[in-house]
Amino acid sequence: MKRKTVSPVGALHPVLFFAGVYVVVLFFSIFICSSIFYSCNTSDSKAFSSKNTKTNEVNVKSTVVATLK
Repeated sequence: MKRKTVSPVGALHPVLFFAGVYVVVLFFSIFICSSIFYSCNTSDSKAFSSKNTKTNEVNVKSTVVATLK
């Protein structure tokens, strides 16, 4: 009778598959949670800096003269 040999990698295929899925999900969850954290915790100076600069600008009226050749 011939004996059938089973390779250890083939026997561990489900374990390796779920370990790979776990690593991928862990990576994406860290990325998503960190992006949500940084979007919620923006400082007030950064969030309102564009509004403050627009209101603090001095209105300067200037005339531009175009020369035609």
